[in-house]
Amino acid sequence: MSFNALLINRSEDKKISASLETLDESQLPEDGDVIVDIDYSTLNYKDGLAITGAAPVVRKYPMVPGIDFAGTVSESSNPKWKTGDKVILNGWGVGEGHWGGLSQKAKVKGEWLIAKPESLDSYQAMAIGTAGYTAMLCVMALQKHDVKPEDGEILVTGANGGVGSFAIAILSAYGYDVVASTGRPEEMDYLTELGAKSSINRSELSEPGKPLEKERWAGVVDAVGSHTLANACAQTKYGGTVAACGLAGGFDLPATVMPFILRGVTLAGIDSVNAPLAKRQEAWDKIAEILSPEVYEKVVKKIALSEAIDVAGQLLEGKVRGRVVVDVNA
Repeated sequence: MSFNALLINRSEDKKISASLETLDESQLPEDGDVIVDIDYSTLNYKDGLAITGAAPVVRKYPMVPGIDFAGTVSESSNPKWKTGDKVILNGWGVGEGHWGGLSQKAKVKGEWLIAKPESLDSYQAMAIGTAGYTAMLCVMALQKHDVKPEDGEILVTGANGGVGSFAIAILSAYGYDVVASTGRPEEMDYLTELGAKSSINRSELSEPGKPLEKERWAGVVDAVGSHTLANACAQTKYGGTVAACGLAGGFDLPATVMPFILRGVTLAGIDSVNAPLAKRQEAWDKIAEILSPEVYEKVVKKIALSEAIDVAGQLLEGKVRGRVVVDVNA
């Protein structure tokens, strides 16, 4: 049976190319025990890097990108899953080392899948996607370290991105006062709709700063890294927590130990790729419970699979806000 998929190849001179191809089911990876008919996937920052070749995130070629998907099990030799089950996949190196979700079909390991919450349809699940799931992991980390709404403002960096958008909405739903850091002040109406109380320009955080600065944030959700993360730590209140989940601004951390040893600040690393299944299911169940479907519509841009290559470039250029959901059957 044939199906459509976005396929990335690398030539002998190491040039990366991406194209929409018609493939046969026999070409699906052998190291999987569940075949899923995909309804929707997404475009994330990592997918943009893979499709454009802007960074070496793909580990073998040819590769179908797409770090997440939602769909229905069509075949399974895994005892946990049966034909007709509604499932979600996030992470596990899918789209990097194993064929991913920008396709009408996927063959994956059953232990990578989780059950889709019944309150969500496939479109809503991918409106949330890896970005929303990661944002919830960040919020769970703040809550685990006892950061409460009454403790003060929560900073969200990279606010216009997928993780940032969902972090604002989730934190607001839990009653936190959210300050959005953005380089696009014209988007403040959008961020306010999501629940942000105020904003700061990202330039306030993106340059080298002092080891310790005036205490401001009870907690931080950071998707940027580099100087932004260092400055966020330096501005976090005594006993506060910073949840770090991204590197849109760089993977370096030009910081000192001062916030950690003088203010007891916690830097919590958030891994969405290899998180245990129980933690994944908890995050998905919580986000399905706390957010209304109206939030998804504010955050989402829906495209067809054929548009994914062009939009991947726009994503890396910072021209896309919120989430990009890909209808792989359109």
